[in-house]
Amino acid sequence: MLITPKAVLRALVPLCTLLILSGPVRAAVPAYEQRTAERAPIANVIFDTDIWSDVDDTLALAMLHALHDRHEINLVAVTISTEEPSCATYVDVVDTFYHHPDVPIGLVRHGIGLEAFRKRFPPASNWPVTRYTQLISQETKSDGPLLYPRSLSDGSSVPEALSLLRKTLAAQPDRSVVIIEVGYHTNLARLLMSKGDAASPLSGVDLIAKKVRLLSVMAGRFAQTQDNGQTVPKETPEFNLMVDIPAAQTVFSTWPTPIVDSGFETGVAMPYPGGSIRHDFAYVPHHPISDTYTLYCNEMKARDARIKQCPEGHDHATFDLTAVLYAARPDDGYFSLSPPGTISVLPDGGSRFTESPGGKHRYLILSESQRARTLEAMRMLVSQPPVAH
Repeated sequence: MLITPKAVLRALVPLCTLLILSGPVRAAVPAYEQRTAERAPIANVIFDTDIWSDVDDTLALAMLHALHDRHEINLVAVTISTEEPSCATYVDVVDTFYHHPDVPIGLVRHGIGLEAFRKRFPPASNWPVTRYTQLISQETKSDGPLLYPRSLSDGSSVPEALSLLRKTLAAQPDRSVVIIEVGYHTNLARLLMSKGDAASPLSGVDLIAKKVRLLSVMAGRFAQTQDNGQTVPKETPEFNLMVDIPAAQTVFSTWPTPIVDSGFETGVAMPYPGGSIRHDFAYVPHHPISDTYTLYCNEMKARDARIKQCPEGHDHATFDLTAVLYAARPDDGYFSLSPPGTISVLPDGGSRFTESPGGKHRYLILSESQRARTLEAMRMLVSQPPVAH
């Protein structure tokens, strides 16, 4: 077909008109930068985690580093509720890999450790199932050096978690902090009961009320679930509550700010795809997140005949990831919220929600229409490569 000058002119006229009407052309802005520009100030996040016996903690930590790089949050501290020094060195490995080696780390003292677990859960005499924090922290290259660099040589040298919590809170602007708790409630209960110190003259309750705007928790059960074909009632004891029941009762009964809780049923409804581990992290030869997931899967495989292959054969519940996603993006429609009410922790480690108009507690609700989009957001954040600084 012959293209004439008149034909070219005829084609250009609508385009020129569109450009004139629409104004000057602007460079595309990444979606997360648009979100940051529209929403200020961002939350200063403290991540309180047990990060030991389950792998969703480390996926959640990877999400936090991605959100930090996107300027959606400011990760100001990580506190650990398991008294195991390798947990601190492991967090340091992950922080260093993501180019955030200066994030302060705190470790509980006189808390739950290996021996305490064995006393608390006698049938699990070889608890925990996996010691990935120790194995990944100590993994070396064939010629000797550590595979994953870290600055901590001894995890027990980090500050005590309570003192770090008080120091970190005192340094933040009022009502700027979001605490994400995805482990045992030991550290936060001690924070509540703490008195004034060198960091702040305020009591723990007053310091929290002054500095914190939200506590985002993964704990409890607020809907029945299916497990191996069996129906599990909504008030069945849940692990994060069971480990330190008195601490959990203290937190839910006396915490002065709003609490949003992601129950067991939310994370189990959106398993993280094991196939992502092999493909989405292949941009480097060795990745601490994929190595951790694969190590965890292989150790679980020895106990669970349903797992045939690792990591593809194990899609892991996104328990802790849901609490992180809501805390960082509460207005993005990934979840719905229950009516306001009060969550109480039962003597056996179960949880009960009582609706009340003036209640400060809510729990996440996931609809079928939200599921695919929410899981995709978590997967993209977990697998986002580090940003060099």
